[in-house]
Amino acid sequence: MDVVIVLESSIIFAADLLRRISQPVVCHFVRSDIRDLKQSGFDRREVFFSQAPRLEGRDVLLVDAILNTGITQDFLYKRLLETGPRSLRLAVLLDKPRDRRVDLKPDYFGFVVASNYLAGYGLAGSRGWFRNLPYIAARPMQGRRRAARAGKVRQVR
Repeated sequence: MDVVIVLESSIIFAADLLRRISQPVVCHFVRSDIRDLKQSGFDRREVFFSQAPRLEGRDVLLVDAILNTGITQDFLYKRLLETGPRSLRLAVLLDKPRDRRVDLKPDYFGFVVASNYLAGYGLAGSRGWFRNLPYIAARPMQGRRRAARAGKVRQVR
């Protein structure tokens, strides 16, 4: 089985998930780069990924931390399908279906969430902080700058 891991927020989830897979695994890592551009007076967002691995005839699991709007994952999913895998499944730790803007559903998910401001367990808070928390925390929406400076987060149970 080949596992394609989206960096950086999913690394802790992916590591824990990989430890639970009982068959041999080949890991591939991809990083997305999202750029907002102005072209001919219109705002446009482009998504770039590092080079997609060769997956022809392989069973593939795409792993990401959060499925939010789904735009980025949908783009990567379609790009990976072009490489000809035997099967392609999507696993996410957190699913936010209310925010979805494309028709993409995870094959596997840990939790359905609604909060927009999550940090910990690999998820970055403001300025990249809080990735090292051993749990997922919800950051307060009101006064979040003050809370981030003070290092205050609330654990999600």
